[in-house]
Amino acid sequence: MNTKDLQLNLWSLLSSLAKTLDLMSPEVADHCMRVAYLSLRLGEELGLSRAELRDLCIAGALHDIGAFSLNERLDLLAFEEKRATQHALAGHLLLKDVPLFSRAAKMVRFHHLPWRKGAGAKENGVPVPRGSHIVHLADRVAVRISRGPAILGQVDGICKSVTKRKGDRFVPRHVEAFLRIAAKDYVWLDIASDTMETSLERSLGHQTIGLDPDMLLSLSRMICRIIDFKSEFTATHSSGVAATGEALARLAGFSPRKRRMFEIAAYLHDLGKLAIPSEILEKPGKLTKKEWHVMRTHVYYTHQILSPIKTFEEIASWGALHQERLNGSGYPFHYTADDLPLGARLMAVADVFTALTEDRPYRKGMGKVAVLRELRNMVSHGDLDGSLVNLLIGQYDEINRLRASAQSEAVGEYEKFRAALS
Repeated sequence: MNTKDLQLNLWSLLSSLAKTLDLMSPEVADHCMRVAYLSLRLGEELGLSRAELRDLCIAGALHDIGAFSLNERLDLLAFEEKRATQHALAGHLLLKDVPLFSRAAKMVRFHHLPWRKGAGAKENGVPVPRGSHIVHLADRVAVRISRGPAILGQVDGICKSVTKRKGDRFVPRHVEAFLRIAAKDYVWLDIASDTMETSLERSLGHQTIGLDPDMLLSLSRMICRIIDFKSEFTATHSSGVAATGEALARLAGFSPRKRRMFEIAAYLHDLGKLAIPSEILEKPGKLTKKEWHVMRTHVYYTHQILSPIKTFEEIASWGALHQERLNGSGYPFHYTADDLPLGARLMAVADVFTALTEDRPYRKGMGKVAVLRELRNMVSHGDLDGSLVNLLIGQYDEINRLRASAQSEAVGEYEKFRAALS
């Protein structure tokens, strides 16, 4: 496969991630997209280069990616923000090793740092990117925008709040640029309508990145951290599914290319969990009916994120269908055997096996006898593909060893991440 065969559209990936982050609650809906849009308009007004605008949009769209819980997201909606540095550092740590996001990660790290009459140009001797202060201003403006059609009636109050904090909270030059764009009705009407996304797509939509399978795998592993590190109980799950699934794919006769693409799909199969509050992911007891309904939505969101990205079409058909069952009892589409490709069936087996063997908030991982009993029961009920389960059973000890090794490595990465936050 040539690099040119895998073209990743930056806007498709970025908008999907931002929209998913904003699905956590109706109260934060469109927040990340608004911050990206306002950052773009401020950057244009300040004369930033095209490359700087791209990184600014990325930072604006993903600035809250380190806020794992719903309570954190809601706290950040207050104009006078509190306890803001933790999620900014978490976002930086998650993004910094993704080549596409590394420059934006530096902006995210300091996006709540006040200007303090110039003292905010550095933090502990480290120069702060000007993009951090632009995103900070865009973020604070975005939280002042109320829902509803009367957005133009809010502009004066927002401008007064921003001007009051000129020099102390915000860079004076940035405030002046904001006041200039605030005088243009179309900026606010863009925010209140679908044209906000159109403007962002116009700026970023033409940018594609050529990837080979190894580069795409590296990117998927980094995105996997963003997904799994929301909770200590999900911190190793995707790594376990990837290791299990790759071994099963080899036994099932997948080509080296197909195995690589399957591994990528495994790292991304729970992408929709970005929309699930950590309060639910980490609940030690049984979920309520309402919480379970929220949890079930994650596979739908995985499908919604991956399907529009042409490069991820095959990946989406495998990863986003991992909760479907051959007998139609799965979700979210209630597909049956005739609708499910081999990769999706394989992903379901790898996901179930990993879930049974790993520790969960409400129980310890099961032993071999219990796991085999559960897998065979699911085959007998028409949930899982019996031929694939038999492949796993035939190599159970080796596959379980690979799963445990991959998850042990992921534990080490998670512990380093948490230590860096403390």
